[in-house]
Amino acid sequence: MKLSVLDQAPITSGNTAVGALEKAEELAILADDLGYTRMWMAEHHGTRAFASSAPEVTAARLAAKTKQIRIGTGGVMMMHYSPLKMAEVFKTLSAFSPGRIDFGVGRAPGGDPQSMYALAEGRQPRVDNMYEKFDHTLQLINDELTEDKLYAMIASPRGVTLPEAWMLGSSGNSALETARRGVGYSFAQFFNGQLSNEILNMYRDNFIPSPFMEKPEINVAYLVTAAETKEEAEFEAKPQDIARLWLMQGKMGQLLTPEEAKDYPLSEMDLMKIEESRKLHIVGSAKEVAEKLQVEQEQYGFDEAMICSIQHSQEKRLQVYRLLARELF
Repeated sequence: MKLSVLDQAPITSGNTAVGALEKAEELAILADDLGYTRMWMAEHHGTRAFASSAPEVTAARLAAKTKQIRIGTGGVMMMHYSPLKMAEVFKTLSAFSPGRIDFGVGRAPGGDPQSMYALAEGRQPRVDNMYEKFDHTLQLINDELTEDKLYAMIASPRGVTLPEAWMLGSSGNSALETARRGVGYSFAQFFNGQLSNEILNMYRDNFIPSPFMEKPEINVAYLVTAAETKEEAEFEAKPQDIARLWLMQGKMGQLLTPEEAKDYPLSEMDLMKIEESRKLHIVGSAKEVAEKLQVEQEQYGFDEAMICSIQHSQEKRLQVYRLLARELF
C-alpha cells in the first residue's frame, strides 16, 4: 500500500508554533527516508492549535529539505487567493522541485469567520465560484490563456514541469467536479467518515484525463494513532479524542498530554460522544491499524492512505509513521 502524510503542524500544550513547524520539517525528512509517497500541509487560520497557516511556504521549505517524497498542500483554501497568485506560487515551487510538487486545493475557509473576513480585507468573501477559480488556476499553471479577460496572461514562471493537481472532499459533493477536471481526488475520511464506493465510483467513472493527471488517482486521509500495543495506543489517543469533543462543543484548544487527558473530567454524555467519534479515529497496535487500512483499501479500491497522526510527543508521532511503514512497506 502507498502511504502518505497529512500534517497540520499541531501546537500541543506547552509547545510553540515555531516548534510545530520545526517538527513538520523533521516529519518530512523521516517520511522521505521511509519511502512515503507524499506529504501535504493543511491550511488553518485563527487558531492556537495549528501553525500551518501558509502551507505553500512550508512546502517550499520541506521540498528543499527532502529528496524524493512529493510535497504539497492539502489544501490551499482557494477562496482566499487569486488564481494568478496560486498559479505563480505553484509554478515557482515546481521550478525548484520539478516532479515533486502537488497543488492540492479545498473549498472551505480553513478558519473562523473573523479570519475569513480579514483575509478578504473586510469584503464579503465569495464562496460560489470555487470551481471556476480552480479552472482558471489550472489553465494559468498550464501556460494557457483563460476566457476571463481578467486573467488574459501567461503566469510566470513559464515552461515549468506541471505539479500534480488534487481536489479535497469530505462528503462526495465534489467527486464529479473533480473527475471532470482530470485531477486527483483526496477524501478526508477523518472529517465525517462518509467514504463510500458510490462516491469513489462517481469520480472514477467520470474521470477525463488532463495534462495534470492521465488516470484517476484517489487518496483517503485517516486520523491514526498506532503504537507497539493497543494499550499504549489508547493512552496516546485520548488527548485527540478530547480535542474532537472540544471541536463538537465549538472549541479548539491545544492538545493535552496523555497524562492530562487521563485525568480530564468527562461526563457520561462526553464518553458517549467520544465513543461515537472513534469511527473517525483509527486506534490500535501497528498491526491492527495496518490491517484496518488494508481492509478499507480492499473495500474501496483507493490508491493510497494519507495518514494524519497527532500526538503530544513528537517522538510518539514519528513512531506512528515508522510502525506503519514497517507493517505496510
